[in-house]
Amino acid sequence: MLLNFNHLSEPGSIAVMGILNLSPNSFYSKSYFSRIDDVLKYAEKMIEEGAHILDIGAESTRPGSKKISVDLELERLIPVVSKLAKKYKIPISVDTYKPEVASAVLQEGANIINDISGLRSGSVMAKIVSKHNAGIVLMHMNGIPETMQENPRYDNVCCEILEFLRQKIELAEEAGINSNSIAIDPGIGFGKTLNHNLILISNLAKFKELDKAILLGVSRKSFIGEILCLDPEERLEGSIAAGVIGFMEGANILRVHDVNATIRAIKLANAIKKVKLID
Repeated sequence: MLLNFNHLSEPGSIAVMGILNLSPNSFYSKSYFSRIDDVLKYAEKMIEEGAHILDIGAESTRPGSKKISVDLELERLIPVVSKLAKKYKIPISVDTYKPEVASAVLQEGANIINDISGLRSGSVMAKIVSKHNAGIVLMHMNGIPETMQENPRYDNVCCEILEFLRQKIELAEEAGINSNSIAIDPGIGFGKTLNHNLILISNLAKFKELDKAILLGVSRKSFIGEILCLDPEERLEGSIAAGVIGFMEGANILRVHDVNATIRAIKLANAIKKVKLID
């Protein structure tokens, strides 16, 4: 079945993407599970809390992280993706930039490839996604995870990322990916300074001109820690605040560690957003 990002949540609301982390090198240790039973239990919890998508990652892409082999990534992913796809109807996203990994997990029942490299592998990845009628998230990243935070620079961060994503959308569509199966992500924390991140969140509406669902990933990220002087374990309130602002600025999907708290906050924000002032 063709994945359509426009059908993941109620009109005017937002889809919540719950994070399942299979990498021991994650920046937020509480999101990591090594035993498959624990992973499945946590996935079920997020589904019960109202998650619209599950996003599974097996390679840490935190600043300074090093890449892992295709074999190790698949060793971590395949058992989880296979079991979740058989047990639940919820769309399953896999966070990978490797075409070989994407091909394998899509065959096991994944529905979305969350490509942090924004199709750096070119049409190879795009054609694999198209073949499976899957969705793709095109994210902007300046450099690679290992070095991306070493003095990132832009003349105009919004304009440059807009142009990058515009080109990647064209590449995806030329490879046969359905227009409604493409989402975009400005890549908060991926080769950006604190100020770059704040500019992108507060100007998220500018990305509406690309006519794609906008995914925003701010959950427990370092820019929150910089402002509040808090470790990842203490960044819930900051994550909620940034996510709600992102929603008000036009985000269609929020990628989060804390599904229940996010859905409650968005429900309230949406109620306020819908109300029109009556004189």
